[in-house]
Amino acid sequence: MTQNAEQVGTPAPRDDGPVKQAQAVTTGAPPRWWRRPWIIPLVLVVAGFLIFQLSPFAGVAESQAPIPPHDGFPLYYPLLIAHMALGTVAMIAVCLQVWPWLRLRHPAVHRVSGRLYVLGALPGAVIGLVIMPFAPPVGQIGVSMATILWFATTLAGFVAARRRRYALHRRYMLYSFALVMNNVWGIVIVNTGLAVGDISINYLLEAARWVGWVVNLMLVQWWLYRTAGRRVV
Repeated sequence: MTQNAEQVGTPAPRDDGPVKQAQAVTTGAPPRWWRRPWIIPLVLVVAGFLIFQLSPFAGVAESQAPIPPHDGFPLYYPLLIAHMALGTVAMIAVCLQVWPWLRLRHPAVHRVSGRLYVLGALPGAVIGLVIMPFAPPVGQIGVSMATILWFATTLAGFVAARRRRYALHRRYMLYSFALVMNNVWGIVIVNTGLAVGDISINYLLEAARWVGWVVNLMLVQWWLYRTAGRRVV
């Protein structure tokens, strides 16, 4: 009677690295970096968002900041600044993380940027949850859910990479990418809503806290279904 691999103790196969995954499917060269037309728009969107969000806080005293100190929690403003700084690191690093050319041609840079992303995302999410009860109440539930999911998917992606389960790592990090990029929707929804009609700011803020991450996760899941079986590049 024959025995299968599990019965004789043969270790289960593990995912190969991202370069080996691509080579296992095809021997063709990966696309040039300039053939990824979405990379440059992504970087421009992230840069514009960060400039728009951070410039009001640059070089101003705490009392003059757009979000004043919280009377009941003196650490609110310093933690908010730390959250914004860590989020900035995460948003910049994630642009490098989702760049296929960089991942295939310079895997060492991909690993370093990935660690930077994790170092920005995990403590940034924890700080965000700490200050959440002291933030304005509008949209707190939506932001809390997005932040918890951001922490969970980033941690799961990091653990999967450490275990060399790269296909699972890619899936979780795409979810994490969708969640961190939900912040961009806030600017679009609020400013568009204020421009097109007399809509209560509370409705707009509540929508901004939900629509961004829900739609982004749906788009990522659609992309994963659509590209199932395609070589990873």
